[in-house]
Amino acid sequence: QVQVVESGGGLVQAGGSLRLSCAASGSIFSINYMGWYRQAPGKQRELVASITNGGTTTYADSVKGRFTISRDNAKNTVYLQMTSLKAEDTAVYYCYARGATMQRRDFGSWGQGTQVNVSS
Repeated sequence: QVQVVESGGGLVQAGGSLRLSCAASGSIFSINYMGWYRQAPGKQRELVASITNGGTTTYADSVKGRFTISRDNAKNTVYLQMTSLKAEDTAVYYCYARGATMQRRDFGSWGQGTQVNVSS
């Protein structure tokens, strides 16, 4: 019973910036991992960036130096600050959260996705 909702997508010019938000809610006891993934039409879903409860971050090589993932643990929210956007960043961006419910059961929940379109 954990819901994940993304927001902040939209249309942006190449070279511009966009900030995505992902909020997890519901019967959450703890979250140990949150990540941003993206999927372009006809392509596999890929990891963009992730962050653990300890603050360890991971980035895809294609976004290193351009994107920054951050978190607000009190709000069960993770952000993705996207800068120097390129046309190839165009995709549906999905948020994934993993942790334990208040019933101490493991959960892994995906959001519905938010569209990011980068024009050149």
